[in-house]
Amino acid sequence: MYAIIENGGKQYKVSEGDVVRVEKLKAEVGDEVTFRAVMASDESGVKIGKDAENVKVTAKVEAQDKFRKIIVFKYKSKKNERKKQGHRQPFTAVRIEKISL
Repeated sequence: MYAIIENGGKQYKVSEGDVVRVEKLKAEVGDEVTFRAVMASDESGVKIGKDAENVKVTAKVEAQDKFRKIIVFKYKSKKNERKKQGHRQPFTAVRIEKISL
């Protein structure tokens, strides 16, 4: 059984026991959060649209952290313009505990 959840404008395919890194949530480590399912699939078939409105995915927050640093380098040729920046995107790691149909 799996579900597709939506968070932060992105969609994630999850099943029970998965650890997923989603956009940063306002939750402490150990808290339970619920996600809205866009689609769900089990042995009886696939549920989408109105059928998937009642599907709830509960997860437990495992960590609040940042991804590895990426380098942003802007450069204009023949102008001696260079700008180097680093960026670390924050994320929340959640463990999917239950998909309730």
